[in-house]
Amino acid sequence: MNIADQIYSATDSATQDRAQAIRDQLRDAIVDRRLAPGTKLSEGEVGTLFDVSRTVARAALQMLSFEGLVRTERNRGAFVANPSPEEARQVFASRRLIEPGIAIAACGRVTAADIAAFRAQLDEEGRFIAERGPNARRAEIKASGDFHLLLASVAGNAILQRFMEELVARSSLVIALYGRSGVSACGHSEHTEIVGALENGDCGLASRLMLHHIDHIEADLDLRVRAGPALREALNF
Repeated sequence: MNIADQIYSATDSATQDRAQAIRDQLRDAIVDRRLAPGTKLSEGEVGTLFDVSRTVARAALQMLSFEGLVRTERNRGAFVANPSPEEARQVFASRRLIEPGIAIAACGRVTAADIAAFRAQLDEEGRFIAERGPNARRAEIKASGDFHLLLASVAGNAILQRFMEELVARSSLVIALYGRSGVSACGHSEHTEIVGALENGDCGLASRLMLHHIDHIEADLDLRVRAGPALREALNF
């Protein structure tokens, strides 16, 4: 590689890293519902806020679009995704196919240090559940997602881990949009049971508990399709 190629490669790598960092910040804001579904994300405004070129801003938005957190419309731009009930069902159908296998893989690799990390994660979840502040619900959703990402990391499959990063991000948005009463306390206890199965080396139980857990999360969503109000009702006539 000549000097010019080396400079180009370094510049391209730096651009990619910056776009990734912007993607991460926007993604957190979307999942936390600080950016509401339907919010327009213009390349110009993103570039100005983060002091980067439109090219870098466009790359960050494209990453989010690939993950399903942003939708792009021809001649209109990019918007925060507003997943439909059917898309929500597909997200959890995908998790049912993937996560029981991840639990089995993690069970075969888990170490004492991993169990300690899981316990620390469970402690964090418990603290958020005990809180009653305005941001507590968002923090609970994030902590729950982090548990599943930790499990994917322990499983040791980098490709599946990337899939899970996307699925957890989409799930967090779906739960924030469609969650009814919230299943935080129940979900926390189910996480605890999964960790217990991992610690005991009971891979089959860990897989079954994971499947039950995903079913439980989806059951708490209100995915009914509702008809909008008639014109007279909408205008209060």
